[in-house]
Amino acid sequence: MEYKDYYKILGVERGATNADIKRSYRKLAMQSHPDRNPGDKRAEERFKEINEAYQVLSDPQKRSRYDQLGDSYSRWRQNGAPGGFDWSQWSTSEMRGVGGRPASGAPSVQFGDFNDLFGDGVFSDFFRTIFAGMDAGATTRGRQRPVPTYQQAVTISLREAYTGTTRQIKTDHRRMEIKIPAGTRSGTKVRVAGGGPPGAGRQPSDLYLLLEVAADPNFERKGNDLHTQVSVSVFTAMLGGEAQVDTLSGKVILTVPPGTQPEQVFRLAGRGMPQLKNPQVKGDLFVHLKVQVPRQLNAKQKALLEGAARLE
Repeated sequence: MEYKDYYKILGVERGATNADIKRSYRKLAMQSHPDRNPGDKRAEERFKEINEAYQVLSDPQKRSRYDQLGDSYSRWRQNGAPGGFDWSQWSTSEMRGVGGRPASGAPSVQFGDFNDLFGDGVFSDFFRTIFAGMDAGATTRGRQRPVPTYQQAVTISLREAYTGTTRQIKTDHRRMEIKIPAGTRSGTKVRVAGGGPPGAGRQPSDLYLLLEVAADPNFERKGNDLHTQVSVSVFTAMLGGEAQVDTLSGKVILTVPPGTQPEQVFRLAGRGMPQLKNPQVKGDLFVHLKVQVPRQLNAKQKALLEGAARLE
């Protein structure tokens, strides 16, 4: 059986904090998510591997057990001991502790039908050997451990974040349609109560959708405000006129006053992103005006501009 270096998979140091682990997981999971790589089997396997690593390193007890295993495995490699590594002392199916002795009060985790979320074979043989026989509902020192929660990365567009949207997930042989609220931003979590695999006593766990809002080519988001660019001719900028602006709620007409300068910014109140907890309240849209200078002028345009220049 192959040893899995979960720290290397997530690209973090062994002493990484929980925040470092979560940050790296979110970044890598978004890059390899099946929604972003349709039909790419390599990306799908990478996504499963990243999720497996996060399931271990984000849980203090599983991470502690994994670190102990890592120390033992490193010593075995350094000593060049004959034969293969003795995995039996780490097998949770035997509920054995270090050195082959039963682990008194050992915590355990059952992942039940978690494969239904990501497909068959979501966890490696290594993971199942070391962790899969540990029951999540087992008591530790007489106290009930909470049912575990799980995360699944989901990518949505900026327009979906503006209006709100839905996603379908498959869990425990059933499909669920999950509502994603308007105003969502990257890092927002949507709780699906009972959407995870069953734990002890078949009690369902919770699933959290970890949302990522994809970059939009026309808008830059800053909090609940949006920024966009609109181009006008140099003549509209000098003489005044109108410019059509695309917003996430439709097109609007911007009045351009005479003498508008390049890169001048106009604020359209209430045309930004809705607040997550109060979608009726929206941020603003800031329009950055780009002034287009013609590369060529016809004879009449050139004569008129030369005449205007002499009047300065």
